[in-house]
Amino acid sequence: MRLITGWFNRKLHWSRDPRPDRGGRPMAIRVTDNQDSSRFEIFDDEELAGFAEYHRYGTELAFIHTEIDPKFGGRGLGGKLAQSALDTAREQGLAVLPYCPFIRGWITKHPDYAELVPAAQRDRFGL
Repeated sequence: MRLITGWFNRKLHWSRDPRPDRGGRPMAIRVTDNQDSSRFEIFDDEELAGFAEYHRYGTELAFIHTEIDPKFGGRGLGGKLAQSALDTAREQGLAVLPYCPFIRGWITKHPDYAELVPAAQRDRFGL
């Protein structure tokens, strides 16, 4: 995955999905931080496939809700979205508060991301 800085100060993460589209070409998966809407968004080519809503307060990023459109289900896009959002939080030195059950579950399965949750808050989130 490579990081590209896009217009409007949005960070874009690009990767290639190995599964081809109907025309036989790999699909571009892109994650953006849509700060105006307070959510990370994942796109399959140019179609919005899902999002992770957050509330940012100072140096804390509280994840509230994550959703993937059912027509994009089963492709691991939720995991790509979670990883990209958490990598962005890490790059920006933000503490993560995983109120969203999906983000919290993803962190549980990837314990190297638990350090993003303040130590005093880990018990509260079961981490």
